[in-house]
Amino acid sequence: MSPHHGARGPEKSENFWDTTKRLFRELRPEYVRIAASLILTALAVAFTVAGPKLLGDGTNIIFNGVAARYIPAGMTKAQYVEQLRAEGETQLADMLASMEIVPGSGVDFGALAKVLIIAASVYALAALFHYLIGLIVRMMVQQTGYRMRNQVQAKIDKLPLSFIDSRRRGDLMSRVTNDVDNVTQSLQQVIAQVFEGLLTIIGILIMMFWISWRLAILAIIVVPLGGVVAGFIAKKAQPYFRKQWKATGDLGGIVEEAYTGHEVVQAFGMRDAFMGKFDQENERLFTSATRAQAISSLMRPSMQLVSNMSYVLVAVAGGLQVASGAISLGAVQAFIQYSRQFTHPIAALASMASLVQSAVASAERIFEFLDSEEMEPDAEKREGGVDLADATIEFDHVKFGYEPEKTVIHDLSLTVEPGHMVAIVGPTGAGKTTLVNLVMRFYELNGGAITINGEPITNINKDDLRSSIGMVLQDTWLFEGTIAENIAYGTSREVTREEVVAAAVAAQADGFICHLPEGYDTVVKDEGANLSQGERQLLTIARAFISNPQILILDEATSSVDTRTEAVIQEAMEKLREGRTSFVIAHRLSTIRSADVILVLEDGDVVEQGNHEELLERGGAYAKLYSLQFGS
Repeated sequence: MSPHHGARGPEKSENFWDTTKRLFRELRPEYVRIAASLILTALAVAFTVAGPKLLGDGTNIIFNGVAARYIPAGMTKAQYVEQLRAEGETQLADMLASMEIVPGSGVDFGALAKVLIIAASVYALAALFHYLIGLIVRMMVQQTGYRMRNQVQAKIDKLPLSFIDSRRRGDLMSRVTNDVDNVTQSLQQVIAQVFEGLLTIIGILIMMFWISWRLAILAIIVVPLGGVVAGFIAKKAQPYFRKQWKATGDLGGIVEEAYTGHEVVQAFGMRDAFMGKFDQENERLFTSATRAQAISSLMRPSMQLVSNMSYVLVAVAGGLQVASGAISLGAVQAFIQYSRQFTHPIAALASMASLVQSAVASAERIFEFLDSEEMEPDAEKREGGVDLADATIEFDHVKFGYEPEKTVIHDLSLTVEPGHMVAIVGPTGAGKTTLVNLVMRFYELNGGAITINGEPITNINKDDLRSSIGMVLQDTWLFEGTIAENIAYGTSREVTREEVVAAAVAAQADGFICHLPEGYDTVVKDEGANLSQGERQLLTIARAFISNPQILILDEATSSVDTRTEAVIQEAMEKLREGRTSFVIAHRLSTIRSADVILVLEDGDVVEQGNHEELLERGGAYAKLYSLQFGS
């Protein structure tokens, strides 16, 4: 474990537009669905935009029919218009002159029914297209989220262990789950409305200029004001959205730490301290989220105000033009509907600014993770793997530190013969676990080399190397699955129940397994909470047996069990070590007396080296450790 575990990595400066462009580049594989949604959106908008014009035509049919009744019998429209002009009713005369009136005809209900049927059909088709658009966009966005989650998971496999050690697991989990979910949910709402909104604005502009270019200019004259307002609000809200999602990750880290260490929190009476820390982080999340939503919520009422200003201008000017005969009543009615529809997508686009900002803030966290520095390129896998059964392992002036300025191992040289047991002892922090981590290539060296039969381990593919090494650690790891599945986890090949039982018998675990309610099919719960520490340790030894490793690493495997359980585990480990090169890290010196070589580490240096009897005779560091444990 890195000594700087839990430290936070540096924060990168955010760039809204670059992140937005990169986020939409993630949609490139969906170009077929994007094209389909654009086509359907164009059709839906065309039908929707045609609706007000058709309803305006219906209004004209009704208005013309009603107006025709007021023309005196026996007079033509032209005669009646001239009569009105002679009487000084100029505006009414101009209005009637522009209308298509047949005196005495009344309302043409046949024509009106035809218009209404066409309008209903147009709106029905628009609704169908909108449904299809929503379906396609959902599939498109969910596929994008699926790919992003795969990218994050693949990135985790490429990151050095030092990266994982230096960051909170809760924050990393938040980026994989909360941030990706927020991006997909926000995109799902934004994409459908952006396509439709932009095309609707274009279509409505065309219809508005077709009906009356004067009214069109009057309607859009207030749009720049809305753009200025939207830009100002978005700029103010974005920093709070970034803080919101960062606080979400930090809060997840606190909860994850407290949950995994629940017993420690309870045992040391740290509930109040944890709750204080939780409340502080929760308050930070509440404050940033509230401010982000409060500022972004100003968008819709601001744009609604702009919309109402446009509506008032159009209504007044349109009424004057109808009175002057410059435009029909139905055209003004259609234009007013268009003006309301014109500001609606603008307001909708503006209100989505909060969604876009939230999505971009989450995307920044995801991309920051995806851009993290990866491990050095690995060597190619070898057909058949590597054979380490009779390998000589040599440490040649090895130097390493978790941080460049803090060296843990200074200058280690050691040769491990095939089949030998190498025991590593020393005080806490001496570099014992670090040494085996270097053998596994969990970390890369700062200097020197580790070779196997003269070949640097950097030339061996990590999977090939690690598949030949078995580890039994002090901290057992079990997943929620059956006992048999946990034992079989030690190998990637298919294993039979007989092999699982044989591994359990060899590891001295079969006895307690058979007494469990479901035997080998008993489900391990909550990382082994329904098993004792010794039982969990025996399962990890059985896991090592079934993997049949060529090199074995035992890291404090008996340090947290009682004496009787230790004897059982020790017997199992002795069987496991037979014929294998093994590294054993131990504080209990009684477990390593038979080691071929004992290394005594202090501050990253080997201060003594030899077997048990040799080191006792020297009366040095090992003898002092032995004396402290056994009093002689």
